[in-house]
Amino acid sequence: MRALFVGGPVDNGEVDLEGDTPPVHYPPDTGSGATRYRLRRLGHQDGEIAYAVYGAPELPDAEVARISEERAYARRFNAEESTADD
Repeated sequence: MRALFVGGPVDNGEVDLEGDTPPVHYPPDTGSGATRYRLRRLGHQDGEIAYAVYGAPELPDAEVARISEERAYARRFNAEESTADD
């Protein structure tokens, strides 16, 4: 599964994630109390998570959704995208 980032210092960056469930924050444990990216959206393909979209803390969810659509993540991964809360 891929982690895709919107906003902040790693905007438009990507990394591979291990496991079946993405962490709620990325990086999962900084230990410094620093602000972390928060899981906002998920792309599902054939019943599995193909990608996770993480947004910078200062970005509203609507802006993360807009940028994700603009970058065509769902089309790129041939997936259905939804909010991480669904």
